Amino acid sequence: MLIDRPDSYNEEARDQQRFSVRVLLSILILLVLIAMLVVRMFTLQVGAHEHFITLSENNRLRIEPIPPTRGLIFDRNGVLLAENRPSFQLEITVEQTGDLDSLLERLSGMVALTPSEISRFRSLARQRRPFQPVPLKSGLDDETVARIAVARHELPGVEIEARPVRYYPHGEDFAHVVGYVGRINEQDLQRLDTRNYAGTSHTGKTGVERYYEDLLHGVTGHRQVEVNAQGRVIRELAVTPPVPGQDLFLGIDLELQLAARDALADLDGAVVAMDPSTGEVLALVSKPGFDPNPFVQGISRGDFAALQADPHNPLFNRALSGQYPPGSTLKPVVALAGLEEGVTTAERRMFATGYYQLPGHERRYRDWRRSGHGWVDMNRAIAVSSDVYFYDLGHKLGIDRMAPMFGAFGVGSRVGIDATGERSGILPSREWKRSAQNLPWFPGETLITAIGQGYMLTTPMQLADITSTLANRGQRVQPRLLRAIRQTSEADWVAQPVRYLEPVQASDAHWEAIHQALIAAVNERHGTAWGSVGSTSNGYVVAGKTGTSQVFSLGPDQEYKQSELDRRLWDHALFIGYAPADDPQIAVAVLVEHGGSGGRVAAPIARDVIKHHLLSKGLVAAVEEAS
Repeated sequence: MLIDRPDSYNEEARDQQRFSVRVLLSILILLVLIAMLVVRMFTLQVGAHEHFITLSENNRLRIEPIPPTRGLIFDRNGVLLAENRPSFQLEITVEQTGDLDSLLERLSGMVALTPSEISRFRSLARQRRPFQPVPLKSGLDDETVARIAVARHELPGVEIEARPVRYYPHGEDFAHVVGYVGRINEQDLQRLDTRNYAGTSHTGKTGVERYYEDLLHGVTGHRQVEVNAQGRVIRELAVTPPVPGQDLFLGIDLELQLAARDALADLDGAVVAMDPSTGEVLALVSKPGFDPNPFVQGISRGDFAALQADPHNPLFNRALSGQYPPGSTLKPVVALAGLEEGVTTAERRMFATGYYQLPGHERRYRDWRRSGHGWVDMNRAIAVSSDVYFYDLGHKLGIDRMAPMFGAFGVGSRVGIDATGERSGILPSREWKRSAQNLPWFPGETLITAIGQGYMLTTPMQLADITSTLANRGQRVQPRLLRAIRQTSEADWVAQPVRYLEPVQASDAHWEAIHQALIAAVNERHGTAWGSVGSTSNGYVVAGKTGTSQVFSLGPDQEYKQSELDRRLWDHALFIGYAPADDPQIAVAVLVEHGGSGGRVAAPIARDVIKHHLLSKGLVAAVEEAS
């Protein structure tokens, strides 16, 4: 007979207790899971209702941007300088790709993609709005387009669109004026309105393209479309058309631009010509130049490195960014200051030897002509470019009376041209030297400033502006590239107004003295530009001034022997002039890097530019036919 033990009952009770605890725990866990599910359902169906309704609607309806057509750029006669040409562009809508990395890897086997293109694509993709196509590569050829079209069903989110691409038909001839557009990068996105640039892949980078970006770009439109589950457009529901960019007409004359380029030949330098009555820039040449077209689609690293390594520096805009000592071209400004301040007269004569010494100093400041120029008055001193005469005049004036006159002509300040990259040059003064170098001003520095050397720096654009002011006898006119604007939807164009600046104050008699001296520099046998620019036999009179600026300094007893120097150490050659002298139609500034002589090298270039412009106006032809 079996007898139950007490410990058997205890074991059964413990099992029962464990079972009950497990049941309760399971029920509790189940209740917690149900509660979490209820909360999640509430969140999704109530709290995030609007969000998911929007996502659902986006699966059916989508807003797509319609980029505007970029405005065109013409010269003053309607010759096209920047146009739009159709090009196939590969675009990806990231939200439709699924696995973007796999898609890019597959596309790399079908299209030649560089790391920089992929990096730029990823950067743009992060900053664009959802369902907005992001450009990956432009300029696809027909074979690549066909290859992608065949595999289109295996490439979700990939589209090929025909987009207009910028093209510059005149290549390097206008690269430094018109500039170029390039693909939008992260830096561009910081300054651009991303809403207005939705669907746009390029923006202005330099020149007129950058300066007038707002006018050229236009306003982006939109269209509402219905799409299927794969994101394909089924139908178009509504459209807000884009507003095209405006067409720009520049004051530049294509034929004059090419004439200035040809006149420079194989020399490095710059030519700026402007209409002194309106401020319109007629020609702006920086040579050598470069072809801007490769920059539109993205220039290769190798080609860009080659441009940077070129010793002639074709990317450098010498006309606006090049800063050079003006040399003797600014002696007329010093002369005007002397007349206005009453320290000299036009008739005062002095005997100009081959050097000048400050009272109580041993150093000799040499004239460019070792034997000197003999007796000179102001007219002859400007015509023969006597350094000694202007050393003496500069000493009598002092830097404190010279600097304000230079400043009135715009030295040391940007002219405000409507382009990118302009530099201000340097207007030396006591205050400038103290600020820049924390040093006092010395008397000898006044002398070399009086002949346009030393610390003073100007750009060719500034020299053209100064020449225009001389031609206008003090009236300053704002230089500008833009001549007129035309809405692409309208036939009429709107001319830009002439903007007059604060004039340079001087008496009529003093302006006449400077004017006659500039005529003598070109038309008298003793003038430094005699025989290089022309004479009255052309039917018009040119007024002008040569200049030569040193690349390195000479010691008191050293002689400048150009034939024994490396070409890179030759002086820069300059010339400024305007014509006809009695009714100026054109003001020109020429700079030739390491040209050696303003009279022999720079002046003939200005002659060709002036003659071409006046010939186009019929002023030369009438005289030549009569003769």
